[in-house]
Amino acid sequence: MSGIQTNGLEKEYPNGVRGVDGVDVEIADGEFFALLGPSGCGKTTLLRSIAGLEQITGGSLQIGGRDVTNAEPGERGVAMVFQDYALFPHMDVGDNIAYPLKIRRVHRTERRATAEKVASGLSLDGLIERRPGQLSGGQQQRVALARAVATRPDVLLLDEPLSNLDARLRLEARTFLKELQRDLGVTTVFVTHDQAEALALADRIAVMKLGRLQQVGTPREVFQQPANTFVAGFIGSNPMNLVPGRIAGDQVEAAGARLPLPSAATGRVGEGQQVIWGIRPEYLRWSAIAVPGAVPVQVSVVENLGATVLVTVHLGEQKLQVLVGEDDEPAPDSTGWVVPSPTKTLLFDAATTERIG
Repeated sequence: MSGIQTNGLEKEYPNGVRGVDGVDVEIADGEFFALLGPSGCGKTTLLRSIAGLEQITGGSLQIGGRDVTNAEPGERGVAMVFQDYALFPHMDVGDNIAYPLKIRRVHRTERRATAEKVASGLSLDGLIERRPGQLSGGQQQRVALARAVATRPDVLLLDEPLSNLDARLRLEARTFLKELQRDLGVTTVFVTHDQAEALALADRIAVMKLGRLQQVGTPREVFQQPANTFVAGFIGSNPMNLVPGRIAGDQVEAAGARLPLPSAATGRVGEGQQVIWGIRPEYLRWSAIAVPGAVPVQVSVVENLGATVLVTVHLGEQKLQVLVGEDDEPAPDSTGWVVPSPTKTLLFDAATTERIG
């Protein structure tokens, strides 16, 4: 078993800044777990604390049921792939992959054979004698992964390994990485600031802010049921529309319009309560004519995304974004209607920013 459990884990620096502030999380054996958040949120610090590269200053850490809070990095059974790959430029691919085995004093013949086997499994055939400078970015990434996999770790730690690749190669590497993790069955912790990567790769996602966990859940849970407005605005290729308003009967009065009260909030709010009404651009329907439940808007900006169009509209002083099919693309400065669904809208408390219901 190689699950990971943290209990009140803290990392405090000498100046008093807490990079990780009381994190409690349990990662199952064989799970692909993503740490997601903006720069400076503590996700890499948490990853390095698991690896033993940062000294934990509070709480405890267990890997495979064994307390490794104060264990040396080499005693934890983990392997790490860094953002810049950290390959040795004077070594060929084979020696780069085999280097951790060399540190463990594995015989040269055995470690070279292991390197060749792992390289073959990662489509690095024919590159074993090349040096990193002779490889593409995608090939260097696979060498870094091969080096980590060659040690047969209990836990694989990935620190934004796709961030140095171009957009097309990143998509290919994402699919490859998910297939590799599934085939190996190794517990994997993946750090990224890219929401699309986290949603596509992870079994579960932990969203972090200022060293603290905001929400832990499946990609579907954090996308459709964000715990607070921070998660709502951070998750998704297009941020959730968040509009301040107040409860007025069975509706939300916001930006001079009457918006539907989310089904989950029924009976949980009071008349006049200050709230934040939210809905994702994907869940707003565009209409060129007035229909029941529609809200009139003015088109501001139209962005062509290929098969879809992202339309920014004005609802009073507020801006909303709507994802529209290519055949329904409105013209800039035109007027139209957006139709929100009560089953897809969310409500947040204006004071706490927590989701209601």
